[in-house]
Amino acid sequence: MRSIVWPTFLIVWQEQLDPFSLVADELSILADRLRSMVVAEVPKLASAAEYFFKFGVEGKRFRPTVLLLMATALDLPIARQTSEVAVNTLSTELRTRQQCVAEITEMIHVASLLHDDVLDDADTRRGIGSLNYVMGNKLAVLAGDFLLSRACVALASLKNTEVVTLIAQVVEHLVTGETMQMTTTSEQRCSMEYYMEKTYYKTASLICNSCKSIALIAGQTAEVSNLAYEYGKNLGLAFQIIDDVLDFTGTSASLGKGSLSDIRHGIVTAPILFAIEEYPELRKIVDQGFEKSSNVDRALEILSKSSGIQRARELAAKHARLASAAIDALPENEDEVVQRSRRALVELTHIVITRTK
Repeated sequence: MRSIVWPTFLIVWQEQLDPFSLVADELSILADRLRSMVVAEVPKLASAAEYFFKFGVEGKRFRPTVLLLMATALDLPIARQTSEVAVNTLSTELRTRQQCVAEITEMIHVASLLHDDVLDDADTRRGIGSLNYVMGNKLAVLAGDFLLSRACVALASLKNTEVVTLIAQVVEHLVTGETMQMTTTSEQRCSMEYYMEKTYYKTASLICNSCKSIALIAGQTAEVSNLAYEYGKNLGLAFQIIDDVLDFTGTSASLGKGSLSDIRHGIVTAPILFAIEEYPELRKIVDQGFEKSSNVDRALEILSKSSGIQRARELAAKHARLASAAIDALPENEDEVVQRSRRALVELTHIVITRTK
């Protein structure tokens, strides 16, 4: 919950605010630019690289939406330096550079999905056949590498060493997080601290360091840049915790992947970790592994009578509140466009923890 008490008419208006619609036109421009950025000379590689950038399978572009809203929320001087027409056509150099960060972030994200699907032997993604399933593991890995290389070229064009360092660290974190997931000991597998650290590396790092990059490119203070980072970190943690909840409660169609995929791959997440605290006997099942369907069934039975799902949702809500608090802590600004973007960022924290897919 936000610390500010809004008048009733503002509360009603806030509930109807759609963060994605605020940047829909700009997202469309970014989508077109991304499609042009992933064109390759080799036809097979081109088909693979653009697989998740084609019309209809782009997803909601959650990360670019966060970054574009953050760019406006940080009181950028666009509207005060140029005409309204110039703003609408996105002609300012600053906004273009911030869009570039959003494009880089999306390419890195999609590359990580391609690589993850190979590692997980997934057969679906976003409601369609995963790239590794359709075109094979080798091409999926190469397509992910290609996207990372294109992201590096775009990153270099920003000519900002601090941002380059942040985003390079993100790629390192993605590899670290995936390795942590693959090489856990029994103690680590059942550690909430280890789970949260892995979740930061695999999901939150990309969002929070990209948010911080948006602030740095705008020349914001260290304090404001760190608030942008805190927003992204806590939003990312909340997002992944809910994703882990939905692995148990969602359906394959709504999630765009097989339900119960984590536990079937032996990945222990927040709901199971909380359930272990209530029912220690679940630890023995986790240690045995989930190759046997009977172990999966028993674990789900224990989870269903525990408060594991609810406590995981509460943990996600805690991080959503921390993300919202970071936006509330930004320097005051009376500009209506800035305020609307800040409200949209807060609304995203609610969307993340109440989503069903």
